[in-house]
Amino acid sequence: MEELIKIFKALSDSNRLKIFMFLSRRTLCVNALVNCLGISQPAVSQHLRILREANLIKAEKRGYWVHYSANKEEVKQFVKEFNSLLESDIDTYMQKNKQKGV
Repeated sequence: MEELIKIFKALSDSNRLKIFMFLSRRTLCVNALVNCLGISQPAVSQHLRILREANLIKAEKRGYWVHYSANKEEVKQFVKEFNSLLESDIDTYMQKNKQKGV
């Protein structure tokens, strides 16, 4: 449940959601995101940090640049967990996750 909350919080900001949507379609560096969003480089970097902490994006260093992309495996797991939550009542879901040690 905590992972779901962390992901929802990370995506609750409109700029972070836009960044995530861009990165789900292609790999981009910070400067490309700055140009796409029209916000400052430090602001983009802070948004990327929050998305990385939620494990929604991956970073890959290429020469001088760091390229970011969506962590599709984590997103698939998130969708699976969220669907499980929607399909069961909250008590059953919480009990199941306690047994898993989540």
